[in-house]
Amino acid sequence: MTSTNTGGIDAESLSVRVSDFLGEHDPGTSDRLEFLRARFDAGLAWLHYPEGLGGLGVDPGLQPGVDRAFAAAGAPDNKPHTNIIGLGMAAPSLLRFGTLEQQRRWLRPLWTGEDIWCQLFSEPGAGSDLANVATSARRDGDDWVVNGQKVWTSLAHDASWAILVARTDPTQPKHRGLTFFVCDMSARGVDVRPLRQITGESEFNEVYLDDVRIPDTQRLGEIGQGWAVTQNTLMNERVAIGAGTIPRESGAIGELAKVWRERPELRTSGLHDQVLRFWVEAEAGRLTAERLGQQQAAGLPGPEGSGAKLTYARLNQQVSALELDLLGDEALRYTDYSARRPVIVTHAESPAGWRYLRAKGNSIEGGTSEIMRNIIAERVLGLPAEARADKDVAWKDLPR
Repeated sequence: MTSTNTGGIDAESLSVRVSDFLGEHDPGTSDRLEFLRARFDAGLAWLHYPEGLGGLGVDPGLQPGVDRAFAAAGAPDNKPHTNIIGLGMAAPSLLRFGTLEQQRRWLRPLWTGEDIWCQLFSEPGAGSDLANVATSARRDGDDWVVNGQKVWTSLAHDASWAILVARTDPTQPKHRGLTFFVCDMSARGVDVRPLRQITGESEFNEVYLDDVRIPDTQRLGEIGQGWAVTQNTLMNERVAIGAGTIPRESGAIGELAKVWRERPELRTSGLHDQVLRFWVEAEAGRLTAERLGQQQAAGLPGPEGSGAKLTYARLNQQVSALELDLLGDEALRYTDYSARRPVIVTHAESPAGWRYLRAKGNSIEGGTSEIMRNIIAERVLGLPAEARADKDVAWKDLPR
């Protein structure tokens, strides 16, 4: 690890901390979960988080060096690909808007993977226009009673907790009458139903909330502040999705490059330039996403994340299509379209046909590509905003 002075802790002193930790907790003999809990408690989980919450309050740029040191020692990781919503979206929201009690309650089991999280945002009538959500939350003493329907909820069937945006004041314009909650997915009245995808899998769900009681202690942010919390969560989400190509040659581009190198008999005239162009675009996207990830870690996710997400979706679809073209008939040997709950796998563990089909969802999930372009135009390039006649109208008075 290179030397970087930050808040009195540099890379060399972090190396010593990691070495001392590994000396006390042998990865070869330690229980996996106990090892991860101890790493969190030592502040070596996410370094930029405050002390006592898994970090040391130092530069997030030091994180990769610490992660490499643990990996080199054979230490278990927290399987981040199985809890992307928790790590990439819920945790930053908890850090920015949660109380210390909430942070202490949820961050440790979230980071260790003991608790999987999902996101109860989209609804049948509020997808791209998320501020139009109709799920209601009515105050009843120390609780909120929630009713409504959410859709396209990834991993709701595995989740212990969910971040939830609901309407608490229908007399306010749609952006101002929302409040943000943490919902216990095992609470009475939560009904999770699978949605079958083109791959045959059901990683997405629709979730019905029928008189679900949420204690006010599980409210995140102030009453009516839900849109501000949601915006922060969405910006973190887009950075998390856009960072799906880290490290170099991971994801779809890695599989395409592997086929190109190892199967020379599949190469046809004129395709080399296309493969190389996609590789360069993927590398540029990866480096951009890495920089945005550092901004995210510093608590500064910006609208630029929409560009990373847009690029990731487009490239995934183009690259997976080119791989299919290269493999020809061989790529069509994807026969398991049976309805099933997915086992989360990496690109390398799945067939090319699956990668091609699954990539179709990349331009929808986490915000459609059309919405990403609007955000880039208005909030990055400063172009005039689209006319919106409903911004100052009470939500209850809007036509449906």
